[in-house]
Amino acid sequence: MIIVLLLLSLGDIAFERIGFNSIEYLLILWGTLLGSMINVPVGEVKSAEPRVAVQEVKVFGLYYRVPTVVYKQAITVVAVNIGGAVIPIFVSGYVLVSHTALIPSALLGTIAVAVMVHLMARKVKGVGIVTPSFLPPLVAAVVSYLLVPGSPAVVAYVSGTLGTLVGADLTNLRGIGNLGAPMASIGGAGTFDGVFLTGIVAVLLVPLL
Repeated sequence: MIIVLLLLSLGDIAFERIGFNSIEYLLILWGTLLGSMINVPVGEVKSAEPRVAVQEVKVFGLYYRVPTVVYKQAITVVAVNIGGAVIPIFVSGYVLVSHTALIPSALLGTIAVAVMVHLMARKVKGVGIVTPSFLPPLVAAVVSYLLVPGSPAVVAYVSGTLGTLVGADLTNLRGIGNLGAPMASIGGAGTFDGVFLTGIVAVLLVPLL
């Protein structure tokens, strides 16, 4: 309940700064949270490693439960998460269409954040790709402030969300079958909090710089 209240209040402030009202933010928030449970398969790869079921793995202070049963031939399903990938992409696209003058800065910011997130991301066997929750938004906030000191909020959100998606998931898809995870979800578990929170926290951090 505390997390939901924080998301409602702080998220509302952040989205207001990039051009959304409270009703629109609530629709985006609940669409994102509900969509985070939906993964749309887009392909599959053969896992080079055996799949292990139900053990706990600790990464960046968070615990993840992963499968323990071992299969001789395992398949890793590659999927796209609705809440962690599709909705953030649409929101970022909408924001950029409304602020076309910021597109070059947003592109540069996305590249910068993607590079930094790629360096921070970790491939965890049985889980997939995992990123820390709080370093990407800090990077996005700093980069956006340097690129557009006058109005950095839009660039902070776009570069934070898209940069995290690209740097954490898309640039790490190669060799994903070696992790033995049952599913590699773009924008899903492991990177969902990074994608969703990065945009909000980055926008909130900008005024503090």
